[in-house]
Amino acid sequence: MLELSILGFLAEQPLHGYELKERIKALSGHVRPVSDGALYPAITRLISAGKLDQHTEPGASAAPRRILSLTDLGREDLLSRLRHPKQAEITDQVRFNTVLAFLRHLPDRREQAAVLRRRLEFLQTPSSFFYDGEKPVSAEAAEDIFREGMLRVARATGEAERAWLREAIALLDQPS
Repeated sequence: MLELSILGFLAEQPLHGYELKERIKALSGHVRPVSDGALYPAITRLISAGKLDQHTEPGASAAPRRILSLTDLGREDLLSRLRHPKQAEITDQVRFNTVLAFLRHLPDRREQAAVLRRRLEFLQTPSSFFYDGEKPVSAEAAEDIFREGMLRVARATGEAERAWLREAIALLDQPS
């Protein structure tokens, strides 16, 4: 997801490392913070793979800044990752939000809708945080008010997301 975030933000504009880190942190940092020890090696890997380019610009009041930009190969990789998200990127809320943040970069509305359909299909499968054997436990059957609260909030969030996904898919399915 870190590489997807790097590619996605750099598809929008060239950035230096600190700006990039701040944008990634704003997207998912409260849930999954990004460290320099993860970010800069990922940037180096993407540069080595020819997916990012870097050049140096004078700093406003400090040392020169290393500016990163997306190459054509990097854009192809971004689009491929968006077209074919891994299953965990569909099922995990934070990962899906990262995909969603950059899905607009896919030029084909049908491809965008296909990703949303995968998420909707996942959300329509009955599930719970808690199970009685193989059967998902509903909020009404929860053993205490805390689990009931978790399940009620999850149900409301899921209903809202499914409604939005249906609206977005209908919009994307309309002729341009």
